[in-house]
Amino acid sequence: MKLIKFSFLALALLFSTTAFSQKVIPSTDVKTLDGQTVNLKDYIKTGKITVISLWATWCKPCQKELDAIADLYPDWQEAYDMELLAITIDTQRALGKVKPLVETKGWEYTILSDPNNQLRNALNFQSIPHTFLLNQSGEIVYEHSGYLPGDEYELEDKIKALAGKN
Repeated sequence: MKLIKFSFLALALLFSTTAFSQKVIPSTDVKTLDGQTVNLKDYIKTGKITVISLWATWCKPCQKELDAIADLYPDWQEAYDMELLAITIDTQRALGKVKPLVETKGWEYTILSDPNNQLRNALNFQSIPHTFLLNQSGEIVYEHSGYLPGDEYELEDKIKALAGKN
């Protein structure tokens, strides 16, 4: 009987610590479009809501998502004091296509790359686009995979709630 009680308490303790611990973005090296190695943590500012969108040049839903957000982004920055980091998972060989695509699209996001899949492996996601929403403490509070038109408004609702503007 004591063993059952102990097992139950141990299980409850384990559940409570994992269920309430927040997932954070790992300290991972990524690259700027100029090829400079930087740490992703340097781009996540404490006190600021951050959206991280993982994408690739060959991914049409990724481009549609970033295009849809581009129309709303200036208003989001002003209203919610937030930042969006668009991180491409294109391989080293395909990185030459990123800068021309970004310039053609007119995206005003900070664009970084994860050509060696360090971030992808650390966050353990499979498909793109994959979007992470970080609160003002840098904790992941929401994530979404794929894109359907209108998903940007759901994301805005999450951002609005974090900013306390419901």
